[in-house]
Amino acid sequence: MNKESSKASKDIKNLKNQQLDQFRVEDKGKNLTTNQGVMVAEDEFSLKIGERGPTIMEDFHFREKLTHFDHERIPERVVHARGTGVHGEFQLYESMKEYTKAAFLQDPNVKTPLFVRFSTVVGFRGSADTVRDVRGFAIKFYTEEGNYDLVANNFPVFFIQDAIKFPDFVHAIKPEPDTEVPQASAAHDTLWDFVANNQETAHTIIWAMSDRALPRSYRMMEGFGVHTFRFINEQGKSTFVKFHIKPLLGVHSLVWDETQKIAGKDPDFNRKDLQEAIANGNYPEYEVGVQLLAEEDEFNLDFDILDATKLWPEEDVPVKIIGKITLNKNVDNFFAEVEQIAFHPGHVVPGIDFTNDPLLQGRLFSYLDTQLIRLGGPNFHEIPINRPVVQFHNNQRDGFHRQTINTNMVSYHNNSLSDNTPKTVSPQEGGYAHYEEQVSGSKIRARSESFKDHFSQTAMFYNSMSNPEKQHIIDAFSFELSSVKDKGIRQQVVNMFGNANIDMMTKVAQNIGVEPPIAEESKYTKISPALSQENTIKKPDTLKIGVIISEGYNTDEFNTVMKALQDAKTMPEIISSTLSPVKGADGKEQLPKSTFVSTHAVLLDGICVLTGCKVNDEFKTNAMNFIQETYRHYKPIAISKAASEFLKPEMKGQPGVTVDDGKGQYTSKFIADISMHRHWDRNINIL
Repeated sequence: MNKESSKASKDIKNLKNQQLDQFRVEDKGKNLTTNQGVMVAEDEFSLKIGERGPTIMEDFHFREKLTHFDHERIPERVVHARGTGVHGEFQLYESMKEYTKAAFLQDPNVKTPLFVRFSTVVGFRGSADTVRDVRGFAIKFYTEEGNYDLVANNFPVFFIQDAIKFPDFVHAIKPEPDTEVPQASAAHDTLWDFVANNQETAHTIIWAMSDRALPRSYRMMEGFGVHTFRFINEQGKSTFVKFHIKPLLGVHSLVWDETQKIAGKDPDFNRKDLQEAIANGNYPEYEVGVQLLAEEDEFNLDFDILDATKLWPEEDVPVKIIGKITLNKNVDNFFAEVEQIAFHPGHVVPGIDFTNDPLLQGRLFSYLDTQLIRLGGPNFHEIPINRPVVQFHNNQRDGFHRQTINTNMVSYHNNSLSDNTPKTVSPQEGGYAHYEEQVSGSKIRARSESFKDHFSQTAMFYNSMSNPEKQHIIDAFSFELSSVKDKGIRQQVVNMFGNANIDMMTKVAQNIGVEPPIAEESKYTKISPALSQENTIKKPDTLKIGVIISEGYNTDEFNTVMKALQDAKTMPEIISSTLSPVKGADGKEQLPKSTFVSTHAVLLDGICVLTGCKVNDEFKTNAMNFIQETYRHYKPIAISKAASEFLKPEMKGQPGVTVDDGKGQYTSKFIADISMHRHWDRNINIL
């Protein structure tokens, strides 16, 4: 790295933190003041007339304190209300100068600060993390040319094709208006009525019925820009682009039974997982990729690239990996940073532009409008977390929460009093200019015929799944539609998705009490292996493994297991009956982190049970419950020879179950089992 690049990287990397530092306040050890800086003499009692008299209006401290409290809650996001966020950085692997003039995509030596917000879509702020839902993956890049927002999801497609239908879709999937239930769930009549009567939803719905809707962790979740955008290079040449964010830990999911139990045991499961990983120095990493399509190839694929319900199969248009995102800092204040951050697809920089995707075109209006109402007016860009790292200059003035103090009397363009400044900048000097695309046609309300295929990629997704993933989709449809009261709607949905795969929906029909679909055998045979999580990266890094110990455990065996788990970069957690020290057979003690009451098998990625001669019935019952729950969810289990009686005989020899053979050599197999995450060939019917 040359000196100029090193300095630029350091300046850009630190500028956002330096900017936020101006607003960070340490209250510890300070005197209490009002918001105007006046020190307060009393904060226990309001100002009254006599000890038992009425509070009087001149008590400015009381009024300020209560007024602020009354207004502490801002309107929650209509969608994506439930979320969390962290800081990080992006570093390019190779220059993208051939395709785009965006400054942050030019120099691999420069690190660009960013902020990521992960979220669910449907639920209110108080809902659980692990519901079946799409996840938001929104990124704000603080670039040297201004802020760039990539407002992504963990699905590459969306439910509708035109933004005018977005209110309809959200109204349908939100709690029903007469009861305001169910919360954070699509298992009800209005959503499935919308689906059956708006069949463009088919592709995204089958993603929502898949394991992709149940991420194990935000650190193990893929991100997609959804829309087709444009890269524009210095010569003005346009290239169509789709954005991908691929986790280096692979893409992994929970199973449905787990998600429901976790929602009760720890509704903040995904949020805490992210925050704890960063606090422990296990920084989540993702590679950023792009699919690139030349302008002249726009119509060479068998679908319309402007249709947001379609993806570009990676086998047809390869993903070019261009850089890495590292998330390395938790927020200092959730409200100031996560709740007040404002994303907008229209926040772009020179070199990135839009297409005529009708869903994207509508989002360019909707997001700005949403931030105006949520954050109290047009100055939400002045909130520290939203400020660009470069100073902004324009003729906008006043409004709620204005912080900028403009010293120039001129606030209009053109002018002579300020030599016609702030001045516009030519595209050659860095000014933003939209791509000049030739368009023609009548003003109409219509949709292209090329948008009318709703089932080819729905079928491709299902065809691409492994057998366990296919069964999970069938189970999800069966669960969701079993909650739909109107039998006619259930039948419509079965008939609709029979167009994608008749075998799939014949099985669903049997489960929900309707007739099988009347359809011909599916004509869609294409597959895309990249869509199956069966083909994802598998390794044990950062998985949470419970190590259950009892009094009298074998210390040497414990040390061997713990070292193997730590060497494999897992996160072992000692569990026992109480938080009191547990003595091994040689008198050495270990301090548990959790108990059978304070944690649960569904919160772990696998367990190892080590016992000694001092095992009472209560410990045995609890340990067996952990074993059975872990077994039920296909996760790895290791059992010491002394604890082998805890296993049902039928479990022995099952995939992912390791019992010490007495030679103490079972740890390597346990680590290999952990690396697989799940063991789908296991027979769980023996429970």
